Amino acid sequence: MKPIIIEAKEKLQSIANQRHLGEAAVKVTIGTLSVKQAIGSPRRQDFPLLQGKEVMIEAEFRGSYGQAFTDKPGDFSGSLNDVLKLILDKSDNRAIFVATLNAVAAYLGLVAETRHCRDEEPEECAAEIAQHILADSGKVKVGLIGLQPAILENLVLSFGRDNIRCTDLNPDNVGSTKYGAQIWDGRTDTEKLIKWCDLLLVTSSAIVNGTFDEIREKAASQGKRMIIFGVTGAGVAALTGLERLCFKAHC
Repeated sequence: MKPIIIEAKEKLQSIANQRHLGEAAVKVTIGTLSVKQAIGSPRRQDFPLLQGKEVMIEAEFRGSYGQAFTDKPGDFSGSLNDVLKLILDKSDNRAIFVATLNAVAAYLGLVAETRHCRDEEPEECAAEIAQHILADSGKVKVGLIGLQPAILENLVLSFGRDNIRCTDLNPDNVGSTKYGAQIWDGRTDTEKLIKWCDLLLVTSSAIVNGTFDEIREKAASQGKRMIIFGVTGAGVAALTGLERLCFKAHC
């Protein structure tokens, strides 16, 4: 199975060639956003962005914007061709590429919302995600990959704690129980989670941190449905057909 980010890169390269976007004198500038710029002032304070575990970067392409979560932010300025030449073996380059892809996808009208929701919208989105899955699939066992507290809490409320498990890469979370759900180690327990669940809900930040392809392959081998969530994966989902939920993002 081809790496998802390479699949997206090849499709973006094709679009850039067809529309002569890469050759134009277009500036793509990436800058790290402050917490307030990225998420506003939500009442709850346990989002990873507010805990300093991740940051948000933003790309601008011809007046359209795209964002991506990363724990390895980097500034970048250049043309779309320069972005397409990046070697995507490091998190900082993947973050630059994904944020740029989101901005280009927004510019082309391939996806409408590529900027993070703000203030109380993350909480509202989490409730909608849980209710959407419940209405669509019934009371299944959901495996959440990537601890997003509002989503985890709403999944437990909708499905019951016995039907929810979560893996996370942050050692501060591993081994704990949050909202009644166990938090397993994302480095060692992902396969166990996939075998246990009926449906996987995966943070699209996994595309940037380099863990997504292994998750996708294991889910496919087990015949498990996989849905990604969040603004980071907007452009990748639009180009590759990944199923994605993100109800409150902005353009």
